[in-house]
Amino acid sequence: MSPQVLIDGIIAGSTIGLGAIGLTLTYSILRFANFTHGDFLAWGAYLTLTVSGFLGGLLAGLGIGDPLGPFSFGWGLPVSLLAGMALTVLLTLGLDKVLFGRLRRRGADAIIIVMASFGASMALRSLLEFIFTANPAYFTRELQIAQKIGMGMRATPDQMLTVGLTAVLVIALHVFVTRSSTGRAMRAVSENPGLAGVYGLDVQQVIRVTWIIGAALACVAGVMSGLLVQIRPYMGFDLLLPLFAAAILGGIGSIPGAMLGGLIIGLAEAVTVQVVGAEWRAGVAFVVLVLVLILRPSGLFGRRV
Repeated sequence: MSPQVLIDGIIAGSTIGLGAIGLTLTYSILRFANFTHGDFLAWGAYLTLTVSGFLGGLLAGLGIGDPLGPFSFGWGLPVSLLAGMALTVLLTLGLDKVLFGRLRRRGADAIIIVMASFGASMALRSLLEFIFTANPAYFTRELQIAQKIGMGMRATPDQMLTVGLTAVLVIALHVFVTRSSTGRAMRAVSENPGLAGVYGLDVQQVIRVTWIIGAALACVAGVMSGLLVQIRPYMGFDLLLPLFAAAILGGIGSIPGAMLGGLIIGLAEAVTVQVVGAEWRAGVAFVVLVLVLILRPSGLFGRRV
């Protein structure tokens, strides 16, 4: 087996793990499987692309639209990513206010909220396709040559940036959750929302912070996936099963677990592509998910945040 499988799996797993973190936080604190999370990845990518198209033309007019260092994009994409994250957060908070928040206040059962998220997912996906069409889009069409990184492995600068950015975000989020007062409140609400409210914690504020973190990470994951491959309205839907598999494998509520689960799924997909064939790649996450549910339903790291 080629050593290239390792780096290919890490690159794919970085996107899956980053998206799975938002999914696992949402599940542990809001207590429902959020099917719209995959569509937030797609919306984040398209919103960032829209802003990037505007900024790209503006920067080109100023003569500073060239690629940034060894990467395939210029300064417009990092700035557009920040704007895309903000817009994705607004979309998420708006959906919570209009749909999920109302259901929570009415005391709706978890299955009702899950079905509502499933319907909202189809609506978001259809709206995205209606606005941007089903044709694939690209952040950049610059070609990159994979460079040697040792041990017979190769990766492009964009791919290495994806891995590095994921590592930074995961470490920063882990420190935030474990060291800050807001992070401690999130852990308390995850364990027992009712008791946390009795002790004076603002449960609604914790819910808003959870949505903000999940949406921002979903946007970054969507942009990373779009930068390395392409952007499509169904890109989030295609990633949904791997995201759920990674979150459950790592243990619901565990940030390191979600990231590790994503890496395991990514490596399993890369091995499957090389050993069996690319046509079996989509089934890997399903097989892993079934095995985890049978052998270790609590996942690798339980359900702590």
